[in-house]
Amino acid sequence: MSLTPDDVKKIAHLARLNLSESDIALYTPQLSKILVFIEQMNQMDTTKVDPLAHPLDLAQRLREDQVTELDLHEKYQRLAPQVEAGLYLVPKVIEEA
Repeated sequence: MSLTPDDVKKIAHLARLNLSESDIALYTPQLSKILVFIEQMNQMDTTKVDPLAHPLDLAQRLREDQVTELDLHEKYQRLAPQVEAGLYLVPKVIEEA
């Protein structure tokens, strides 16, 4: 697929980009090459390829699960207008039809 400068202007307008005429002349062939590459990729047979979350076989490094904050819920609930059974009570904001 080959883009025209008018196509690039329209795309720039939709993306709210202010491109100069020299930028449009520069980006038109570059974006066209990207679209040609995507068309080539779409022609590849991927039926036997399993989807990947990540191309590398990595394990997530997790930190040790430790409490790092003080338990101040009682202090904050003392300041709340209404509390019941450790829960904040708020006015109903959705009316039933």
